Amino acid sequence: MISIRIAVCLLEIHIPEATSLKKKRQVIQSLVKRLRNRFNLSVAEVGCKDLWQRSELGLAAVCQNSGSADRVMEQVLSFIEQENRVNIISSTTEVY
Repeated sequence: MISIRIAVCLLEIHIPEATSLKKKRQVIQSLVKRLRNRFNLSVAEVGCKDLWQRSELGLAAVCQNSGSADRVMEQVLSFIEQENRVNIISSTTEVY
C-alpha cells in the first residue's frame, strides 16, 4: 500500500522594503529559490502580484506521512519568520 501525504500552505507576506514591483520580485525570487533548494518544495507566487509590498505564495510538499508533512511546513514557516526582508501576515496549512 502506498502511503503519501501532501502538505499545502497558502502564505500571505508583507515586504516592507519593496518600493517598486521590481524590488518586490527580487525579494520574492530570492525567497522562492532558497525555499526550493532547502526544503525541496513547489513554490509559486499565486496572488497580490500587482501590489508592491504584499504577496501570496503557494507551497506544496510531498511527504511519507502526516507527521513529516506537518514538520516540513513548521520548518518552512520558521525559516521564513527568520527572514528579515519579509513578514508573515497569515498562513493556512492543510495536509491531504
